[in-house]
Amino acid sequence: MAGDQLVTAVRQQLGLGRLLPLGSPADGSWIAERAAAGVLRAAGDALPGLRVGTLRLSLEDAGAAPEPAVPAPPSALPPGPLRIDAEFAATPVRPVPATAELLRDALLACAADRLGLEVSAVDLRATDLLDEDEDEDEDGRGGGHGNGAGETGTAESGGVQGAYGATADDAGPLETAVLGVPGVVRLVPALGALSRPVREERGHVLVQLAAAADRRTLEVARAVRGAVEAAAAGDRPTVAVLVAALEPAAAP
Repeated sequence: MAGDQLVTAVRQQLGLGRLLPLGSPADGSWIAERAAAGVLRAAGDALPGLRVGTLRLSLEDAGAAPEPAVPAPPSALPPGPLRIDAEFAATPVRPVPATAELLRDALLACAADRLGLEVSAVDLRATDLLDEDEDEDEDGRGGGHGNGAGETGTAESGGVQGAYGATADDAGPLETAVLGVPGVVRLVPALGALSRPVREERGHVLVQLAAAADRRTLEVARAVRGAVEAAAAGDRPTVAVLVAALEPAAAP
C-alpha cells in the first residue's frame, strides 16, 4: 500500500511539470508549468490562422536567478526571468514571420497580464503549414485544442487530484483563511497524495491550491499569502504559495 501511494505521489508531481516562479522573488509564489502552459497555449490558439503545438517554460538564466524571499516548494525553480519555447503551425494567410510576431505578442501579454509571469524571451519555431480552414474545430472556432482560459483548468486539473482536499467544514484556521480568498477554487495536495495542502512546519507555511481561471493568478497568490500571515496572528510565519491548477471559478 505504501509503495502504491509513493508511486502515485511521484506520478502526480511529474504531471505538474516544472514549478515556475510567479512574480518577483519577493512574491514567494510558484505555478505548475502544466497549468501555465495550458493558458498560454489557449491564448495562442485564439489567434486566427495558427495552432500552437509543444510549449515549454524554463528559466532564461538559471545561474543568475536570485534566492527567493521564502523557502521554495520542493524542486521549484528559483525566481528569475523565464523563456517560452513553442512550436506552431500556421496557414499561408500571412507570412510566417508575421504570424510568429503575433504569437509572440500574445504569449508575452498573457504571461504578464493573465498569469503574472516574468518572461524575457520567446523562442518560436514553425513546424507545419495548415490549410486555411484547418485551424477551425468542429464548432467553427480557431485553435485545435479547445482550451479557453476557463476550460484549461478542468483539462489540466487531473494531475493534481489528491487524497486530501480541505473544505469549509473540515478546515483549520489557516485553511479557512485561504479558502476565503477570492479566486481560490480549492486546496489540493499537489506535491504528494499524503500531504496536507496547507502545511506549517518550523515557522513556514506552504499552501497548495487551484486558482480561478478568470483572475490574474499572481494577485490570487499574493492575497493568499496576506490572508495566511494575518490568520497566523503573532506567529509571523514565512508563506509560500504553489498554484497547481487553474480551474473555473466555483459557483456562488
